[in-house]
Amino acid sequence: MAHAHRSKNSVALIRPLPSVYPPVLNAPVGSVPRPVGVTNPSFGPVPPFDPASLPQPGFVLNPAVLVGMEQRRSLSLLQFMSNEGLIPSPEEELKRKNAIEKLKEIVLTWVKRVAWQRRRPKQQISVTSATILTYGSYGLGVHGPESDVDAICVGPFFASMADDFFIVLRNMLECRPEVSEIHCVKDAKVPLMRFKFDGISIDLPYAQLRLLYVPDDLDVLNPYFLRNIDETSWKSLSGVRANECILQLVPNVENFQSMVRCVKLWARRRGVYGNLFGYFGGVHLAILAAFVCQRNPHANLNVLISTFFKTFSGWPWPTPVALEGGRLPTEGTRDTRALMPIQLPCSPYEYCHSNITKSTFYRITTELTLGHALTRDLLRLDFDWNDIFEPFCYSKKYSRFIKIYLSSPNQDHLGDWVGWVKSRFWLLLAKVEEVQGLCDPNPTEFIDPDAGEPNVVFFWGVQPGRINFSDIDVVEDFFLQNINNSGYQGHPGKMVLSVLPTSQLPGYAHLDTGSWKRTKACWRMSEYHQPRLPVFSQHLPLYFVGYAATNEDVKRLNAWS
Repeated sequence: MAHAHRSKNSVALIRPLPSVYPPVLNAPVGSVPRPVGVTNPSFGPVPPFDPASLPQPGFVLNPAVLVGMEQRRSLSLLQFMSNEGLIPSPEEELKRKNAIEKLKEIVLTWVKRVAWQRRRPKQQISVTSATILTYGSYGLGVHGPESDVDAICVGPFFASMADDFFIVLRNMLECRPEVSEIHCVKDAKVPLMRFKFDGISIDLPYAQLRLLYVPDDLDVLNPYFLRNIDETSWKSLSGVRANECILQLVPNVENFQSMVRCVKLWARRRGVYGNLFGYFGGVHLAILAAFVCQRNPHANLNVLISTFFKTFSGWPWPTPVALEGGRLPTEGTRDTRALMPIQLPCSPYEYCHSNITKSTFYRITTELTLGHALTRDLLRLDFDWNDIFEPFCYSKKYSRFIKIYLSSPNQDHLGDWVGWVKSRFWLLLAKVEEVQGLCDPNPTEFIDPDAGEPNVVFFWGVQPGRINFSDIDVVEDFFLQNINNSGYQGHPGKMVLSVLPTSQLPGYAHLDTGSWKRTKACWRMSEYHQPRLPVFSQHLPLYFVGYAATNEDVKRLNAWS
């Protein structure tokens, strides 16, 4: 591949063109005005778009002029991305890289300790290893300055998740001065630890392979390494496998990375980003962008963006989107329940997990159609990239909002509670649609400064319809009952639903700014000042492993005795 030598975590930079304005031969356009460069530390001199360089009506457009204008549009988009702060600085990149390298050193020490604890032969202890792989936005090289790092710990056959990962490795991480705010998410579909390493938020699931030695450059697409692994490990590795496939299948990695950054910013600004809210997630947009890149291998960035909106505004959903060169779906494997099925390129049986409902489907397709209208003619005189990334005006669109107020007496428990409730939002959205009709779940989180307790507030837009205050009580009772019966292990907080007209929105609810933040689901381990039960090795008497922190660990210890 032409770009195989590039690191997948590298930032896509465009070298300055030898000549921004290509030579114009035999064109009755007149002389080209002298460009005035705009200095940019990331992309070099970028000339402003000058309408005077366009041909006058009635003249034939020279192809060289057209190419030059497309190049200038692409450079202006890269300048826009830089101005919006979408690209990390070299210092931020180095900090993330160092954090990953330190994590690799920790897990290598961890697996040696586990091998010794389990009385593996000395020869096995010396050769056994574990590693850290990255995926998600960081693995694709499309992360921003404040993005989390999605990583996975891959260990050998004797290192278990329950004892060695969640107890031994967790205790080793707790002892590190770089690690803070460590949590465990044990009951998720993909169990993981969540913590900050040198201030960088990291999600770390675990995969257990039937190997003694896990190479640092593990090929997750090689069936040999994935044979006979358990379902949890398979799911944990799906993100890494998807990333590897995408990077292998796109013809130009730098164009792909820039395109993903653009469409993610568009989705966030227009309120259609957030899988928990029924919208696109990062992997959805990455595959859609890769689909466009494959079919336009030599296109400039601005053409790729225009083609993205043209392609998917007219896509015949629910026809699945699948990348060329990926593993095509076999007969009977199509996800018939999904409104917008997008196939993972690494397996013919797997699709991107989606919570899209009829309400969010309508919103997504509406925004795609609007994006197509705005980018249909990128060379027109009044074109402005800001129009595409204009924040969605919720307060003008909707006359009423459902207010979702979540609170907890303890700030430490609030994130756990909010994260759990958000993971069930698809049920709430389905119930609201049943009672009201269309609903637009704004992903933005707000804080009520006058509440007197730690809180997070959401505002979901609804059109005038059947819903009223008595109906919202029915919806609240239904959702609370579901949450209470869903096995939440943390400290339950409070949830209150209400309906507000737009005129009564509180002052802190700045719905039209395009800001977006999230609280991730997590379950805090027992606090250090609370008594915890020590765990000793099954394989090495009197060898202290760590502290158990859940009732499940206690039950397991009782079973050992």
